[in-house]
Amino acid sequence: MQVRVTLARGRLTAIAVLKGEHREGPSADALARLTKRALAAQNAKIDAVSGATYTSEGYRSSLQSALDRAGG
Repeated sequence: MQVRVTLARGRLTAIAVLKGEHREGPSADALARLTKRALAAQNAKIDAVSGATYTSEGYRSSLQSALDRAGG
């Protein structure tokens, strides 16, 4: 899993999934939910999506890494 974050004035404004199993099906739905949660929380400390534990863990880890690199 690899995500790219966009920050504006220190706020998380967008998250793009660059790599991962996200094209269709349950993973795509889980990623949409995770992105919504992360944008609302403004960090990677979000709840996993039920039934998508592996996807959730990879997303949160990649998001935290991207935020760390961006200084957020």
